[in-house]
Amino acid sequence: MLILAGLGNPGSKYQGNRHNIGFRAVDEIGDRHDFAAERARFLSLTRQGRIDTPQGPENVLILKPQTYMNESGRAVHDAMHFFKLEPHQVVVFHDELDLAPGRLRMKTGGGAAGHNGLRSIIDWIGPDFRRARMGVGHPGDKEQVLGYVLADFAKAETPWVEALCRACAQAAPLLVAGEDERYQAEVLRLAPAEKADPRQPVKEPGE
Repeated sequence: MLILAGLGNPGSKYQGNRHNIGFRAVDEIGDRHDFAAERARFLSLTRQGRIDTPQGPENVLILKPQTYMNESGRAVHDAMHFFKLEPHQVVVFHDELDLAPGRLRMKTGGGAAGHNGLRSIIDWIGPDFRRARMGVGHPGDKEQVLGYVLADFAKAETPWVEALCRACAQAAPLLVAGEDERYQAEVLRLAPAEKADPRQPVKEPGE
């Protein structure tokens, strides 16, 4: 069993926010791999299914905590405890300010880097879980970060957001097999994104 936890805030008000890209990624994974319908469990919306890997099919639980970002760890802990899993069997998809828009970087362990969802998970299960860091860029000023992540993606950003989430889903068998470096490379092959300064603004068409 592997838990794929997408981070975000519940409700339609936040649906299009940059902070909710983790929700969008795991939704795409569940849809592509024909997971069961959502049900409420572990303070979350969850979906269960199986993903084929070279080693055979693996059971996967998609988890979208409904606790708001700052309490995400409670939901992850409850699901992990129920299935008797270890932190390395949890992959967290989340927005990453320090990566250029559309980039993906896999990482295991480390700190929260100011991300309240990650901080909550670390508080509940420790730091040694796997992270799928989804680049959303940086507003350029730390005073603007909260408003930036709680704002909707601009219309010009839709193509790369959708491409990144599709690639995360298409390459999911590598992730489930534990091949994080290969997963990262395959996502970036499927959804190429420039390795740029994350503080560069996203250009509108024609600029």
